[in-house]
Amino acid sequence: MRILYAIQGTGNGHLSRALDIVPLLQQRAERVDVLVSGPPADIELPFSVRYRCHGLGFVFGKKGGINFVKTFWQLNSKAFLRELRDLPVEMYDLVISDFEPVSAWACRRRGVPCVALSHQAAVLSEYAPEPRVPDPVGRAVLRHYAPTTWQYGFHFQPYEPHIHTPVIRRQVRELTVHHESHYTVYLPAFDEATLVSRLRYLSRAVRWEVFSKHSRQESEHGNVRVRPVSGAAFTDSLARSAGVLCGAGFETPAEALYLGKKLLVVPMKQQYEQACNATALAHMGVPVVRNLKDKSLAVLDHWLQYGRPVAVEYPDETASILDKLLLEAGRVAGGEAVKGQVADFWV
Repeated sequence: MRILYAIQGTGNGHLSRALDIVPLLQQRAERVDVLVSGPPADIELPFSVRYRCHGLGFVFGKKGGINFVKTFWQLNSKAFLRELRDLPVEMYDLVISDFEPVSAWACRRRGVPCVALSHQAAVLSEYAPEPRVPDPVGRAVLRHYAPTTWQYGFHFQPYEPHIHTPVIRRQVRELTVHHESHYTVYLPAFDEATLVSRLRYLSRAVRWEVFSKHSRQESEHGNVRVRPVSGAAFTDSLARSAGVLCGAGFETPAEALYLGKKLLVVPMKQQYEQACNATALAHMGVPVVRNLKDKSLAVLDHWLQYGRPVAVEYPDETASILDKLLLEAGRVAGGEAVKGQVADFWV
C-alpha cells in the first residue's frame, strides 16, 4: 500500500502526533510519503518529508489571537491552486490528512478518497462539546478548511466510537515525571513583554518558565524565565513542572493531563477550535480564563494555591487505530491486495 500522510505544520500539535504515527504507518505500508504545509515549525522530524507546501497556515498574533493581517498576506491563492494541482494524490492508495488543506482539496478536486486523522475531525462531531455561544462562521471554516471523505478523530475524551483519546507521543510516555516548583508556560499568541508583565504580577515565590515563539534568546526577568521554543527543552520543563499554563490547543493540554500536571488554559481569541477545547476541558474540571487581565489573574492566583490535577486515562491505542483505519480503507478500495496487506498487520 502506498500512503500519503499530510500534516498541517502550523503549531506543533500535528507534528508531535506524526512522530508516532509515521513510523507505525511505515511498518504497515510499502511506501509512506509525508507532506507538511504551513510556516516552519519548532519540531524537527526524524523522517524525510517528500512535499513541503505553502498551504493555508495561520499566523499567531501577540495579543491573544490570530494575526489576520499577516495571515491574509501569506495566503497566495495562485500558489495554493498550483500546489493542489501539482500534488499527485492519484498515485497513492490512501491519503491521510491531519487537517492539511493542500492534500484534502487536491483529493476533493480529483475525486480521490481522503481520510481525516485529526483532532479537528473530533471537534466537528455532533457529540463533542461546543461553546455556549455558537460560532457558525468558525465552525464552517473548520469544516471546509481541509474537507475529507471520512474521519477518525482525537479528543480529550472518547465522545463517540470514531473519537479516540489523544496520541501521547512515546517521548512523553517514557518521561520520568517530577513535580518541582516552576510552572511551564506556552502561550504563543502573546508576546514576551505581555507575559512577563502579567506573570510577575503574581506571587514572587512562583517561578515561571515561559516558552515564547517571539523570542530568539533566553532571558531572565525576576521570577520569569523566557526561553525560545525548543521541543526537547519544553518537554523537559513540562515533565519537571508543578503545573502548566497554556493555550486551549490539543497536544500540550493532553500531555499535561497525561503527566498528572495541574492545568489552566487560555483559549486563543476568535479561534473556534480552541473555544471548543476550552469547553471540553472545563467540563473535565480544568480552569479556563479568557485573557490575562487583572480579573483573570485572580483566577490564576487561586489555581496556583488550590489547583489540582485532573485524572485521565490515555492508553496507547495508536497502532490499533491505524489498523482499524487501514482495514476500513481496504474495504472502501475493494481490492483484495489492499485487504491482504492490511490483514497482515492486524493486531
